[in-house]
Amino acid sequence: QVQLVQSGGGLVQPGGSLSLSCAASGIIASIYTMGWYRQAPGKQRELVATISSGGRTNYADSVKGRFTISRDNARNTVLLQMNSLKPEDTAVYLCYGDIYYRTGGTYQRTPVWGQGTQVTVSS
Repeated sequence: QVQLVQSGGGLVQPGGSLSLSCAASGIIASIYTMGWYRQAPGKQRELVATISSGGRTNYADSVKGRFTISRDNARNTVLLQMNSLKPEDTAVYLCYGDIYYRTGGTYQRTPVWGQGTQVTVSS
């Protein structure tokens, strides 16, 4: 079935940059909104950025001007470019997709989540 596979992440110094990628695979009819969420230990999952199928973007105020979300519809891929990173950006980042896909002999539309990747911003 459909899945989202993330790549990227790691350790970076404050002020540095990091890029995350997420690719959907499976028998996919459509991908609507895609986005990135993050969750720090003991905290609730929060929205970082979203991008619609037409390319319209939304950002959390905390990352606006520093992060850029983009997507390549031909590759079913969404990216997050993170610049000017701060220690408070440290979290597990999760890719999200609202996807219409085939499972067995039928199609369904459900949220799909990536496996998560750790981003640590520390000196």
